[in-house]
Amino acid sequence: MLFTLSDPIAALLGSWSTVLTPASILFRIGIALIYAAVLGCERSSKRHAAGLRTFIIVALATCISMLLDIASGGAAPILSAAAIVGLSIISVNSTLYSSRSQIKGLTTSVGLWACGIVGLTVGAGLYTVTAVCFAALFFTLWLFPAFEVYLKNRSNHFEVHLELVNSRYLQNFVTTIRELGMKIDDIESNPAYHGSGLSVYSISISIIGRELKQYKTHKEIIEALSTLEYIYHIEEM
Repeated sequence: MLFTLSDPIAALLGSWSTVLTPASILFRIGIALIYAAVLGCERSSKRHAAGLRTFIIVALATCISMLLDIASGGAAPILSAAAIVGLSIISVNSTLYSSRSQIKGLTTSVGLWACGIVGLTVGAGLYTVTAVCFAALFFTLWLFPAFEVYLKNRSNHFEVHLELVNSRYLQNFVTTIRELGMKIDDIESNPAYHGSGLSVYSISISIIGRELKQYKTHKEIIEALSTLEYIYHIEEM
C-alpha cells in the first residue's frame, strides 16, 4: 500500500493508519460512517426518501468491500467493483418519473453513488482524497441548489405543466404565448390525467422577446399566465 504513504493526513496520523490493523479498520469505518451521516442528514433535511440510514449503509458497504479486497491481497478489487455495480443499479432504479413527466430522485441517486465512492476511498486509506471528495460532494448538495434555481429561472427555455379546463382552449394558450414574445417548442399531452375532465399538457417554451429576456423571470411569466380564466393550473417543471 505504497500509495497511502504520500497521503498528507496519513502522514500526520502515523504509520498505523496505512496498514490494516484493528485500529485502522475501525478508524476507516468510523470516518465512512461520519461522512455518510452528514450527507444523509443533508438529504433528509430536504425530505428525500434516501436519507440518513441509506447513505450510511451505502458508505459502510463500499468501505468494507474495499477493506476485504485489500485484506485478501487480490490484484483486482473484485468486491469493490461489484459493490459499485450493484449501487449503480440501485441508483438507476430509484430514479422515478412523476405523473407530470418530471424526473424525481436523480440528485439523490447520483449522491448515493458518489457516497459509495467516498466509502471506497476511505476503505483504501486515502484519507486526504476522501476528505476532499466529501467536502466537494457536501457543498455541491448543500450550496448549489439555490444557484441552480437562479440560473434556471433566468434561462430562455423552460417547461410547464399546464392544466386547461377544456382542450379547445389550447389554441388560445398558444396564441397568448406568441403575443407575449415567446414560442412553443413542443407540446405533449399527459395521458396520466385521462378521464379527469382536464386537458393536461407538458409544454416546452422559449423566450424570444427582448423585454421578457431582460426583465421577466419564469415565476413572473407563469404567475401572469395563471390569471387566464381557461387555465386550471400551471407550474414550471
